[in-house]
Amino acid sequence: MKVISGKYKGRKILGFNIDGTRPTMDRIKESLFAMIQNYIDESVVLDLFSGSGNLGIEALSMGSKYAYFVDNNKKAYNTIKKNIEDIGIENYNILNTDYKKALEYYKDNNIKFNIIFLDPPYKTNYIEKSIELIDKYKLLSKEGIIVAESSDIDKIVFSSNYRVIKEKKYKDKLVVILKQV
Repeated sequence: MKVISGKYKGRKILGFNIDGTRPTMDRIKESLFAMIQNYIDESVVLDLFSGSGNLGIEALSMGSKYAYFVDNNKKAYNTIKKNIEDIGIENYNILNTDYKKALEYYKDNNIKFNIIFLDPPYKTNYIEKSIELIDKYKLLSKEGIIVAESSDIDKIVFSSNYRVIKEKKYKDKLVVILKQV
């Protein structure tokens, strides 16, 4: 994997091999970021279920002002940390904890996001549970978006407080962009 555009374009991003993970491939990432480019400049980003940090790093490269990374897996956490250090990124925060604790931490510290990436392990209901907590804790800014990725439309569950603004299907991946109503 590599950074596809912006100030870190061409820099390599390390991946890892952990069961249940699959990185967002470069061609999908390019299409995804084309869909959200108008939201990126000066945004505060949350890359929940970060994996390698691929999506948060790309957002920073394209002009986000700060990125928060969360992954519960220690190997993923170490990979994110190495990727960020290798690139020389300074405007970030990483948490090695589960998504529920991370979202509560952001609520307690009054941190709000313009873009939230949700790319959890596919066989979970973490998208639905994450959106419930994001909504409950009011973590998304008024004009913010949620970018959810899954292999199954039935896993992208959200309340009537949100509407789909863009949706795209790739072979085994579906990307849905949500905005508050």
